[in-house]
Amino acid sequence: MNTLLYEITGWAGYLSRPVVLVQCLSAAALLTLFLTVVRPRLRHRGRRLALLGAVGLLLALRLNALALEWLGQPHGLALYFAQIYGIWLFLAVLREVLLLRCSARGVEQLFSQIVQPLYVLLVAGSLVNQLDSLEDVADIPLLPVFGDTLTTGNLFLLLTIPYFLVAVSAYPVSWLARVLQGLLHFSEGTREATTLVLRYLLIGAGVLWLMHRVGLNPNAIAAIAGGLSVGIGFGIKEVFSNFISGLWLLFEGSVRPGEILFIDGDPCEVRSLGLRAAVLWRDRDNAELVIPNQDFFTTTTVTYTGTDRLRRSQVEVAAAYRHDPAQVIPLLEDVARLSPRVLSQPPPKALLLSYGDSGINYGLRFWIEDPMNNASIKSEVSVAVWERFAKEGIEMPFPQRVIHQAEG
Repeated sequence: MNTLLYEITGWAGYLSRPVVLVQCLSAAALLTLFLTVVRPRLRHRGRRLALLGAVGLLLALRLNALALEWLGQPHGLALYFAQIYGIWLFLAVLREVLLLRCSARGVEQLFSQIVQPLYVLLVAGSLVNQLDSLEDVADIPLLPVFGDTLTTGNLFLLLTIPYFLVAVSAYPVSWLARVLQGLLHFSEGTREATTLVLRYLLIGAGVLWLMHRVGLNPNAIAAIAGGLSVGIGFGIKEVFSNFISGLWLLFEGSVRPGEILFIDGDPCEVRSLGLRAAVLWRDRDNAELVIPNQDFFTTTTVTYTGTDRLRRSQVEVAAAYRHDPAQVIPLLEDVARLSPRVLSQPPPKALLLSYGDSGINYGLRFWIEDPMNNASIKSEVSVAVWERFAKEGIEMPFPQRVIHQAEG
């Protein structure tokens, strides 16, 4: 640890040298001018002018390095700043090209989870290499762990590799699962389960390689595994239960992406099934519900897409007693048949439900193919019933009460 502090002190001394400060301050001044003056003015005029402004900053950084070289001053750090910014500009152009050809959500996810973190690591590693030897810094011993010495490089791997294992593993295993689905012709639920299992295997293999790479001996790995088993038994048993429940749900196919579930009185679409919880989307308020996987085993869940996506819906309406039910029932069925989003098969069915205080209560039952649109379809049918009743002169009664005065 003392060696690392000594190295950091040496870097601070190097950066405080006048020739180094000139390079850093000149690059910082150009970047500040671009961000505060040039970029805000060009952003409102379109992406092309903003891109030209970014290219102009790259040229300015490059000219700054050439000017220092022409004056006979050290310019290696100024040239490094231009190269790093050039890489960032290339990634920005690549992102814009991908946005034109691919889905915006996928591109943003790729850049935020993988490309940008890799760029930050590239900048950090190359900057350390500018100030010192990266290999020498990676070999600096920090502290003993299970009889082995943990170095700076191994600590860096322990902090970064697990993140990239989780972030990057989704892409190759998803492709492999689709290939296996094409070869073996299994269902979407099985493909999702296969993707998840392959991803866990890849992450597990990566973690074992990482432990071997940083020098943990088999006894240390066994000790860590024993600690995890105790943790599973006492502290993280819920996490482990959700993990197993998620795998079971995927293989069973009862809860899979695209499924429509009835949660707290609202239809919700399953967006994803992860390590710990399922993410469901509720249409009426554009909200996402995060539900632990094991809840699907401990509570009753209603699904609208278990065998098919058809769902029966119902609109209730009242008509005055003076109208013959033999006239009202066929009229209601005809209204449903003429509704564009109501299925013709099974055919709509109108029923007399009860005799109310103010009128006769009817129920119009019909079938739809998208449960997520049930509320809007019921609204359309209700409006159509209102218009048809007005056209045919059928009265929807108001609540009324007749009071008789007792004699005597």
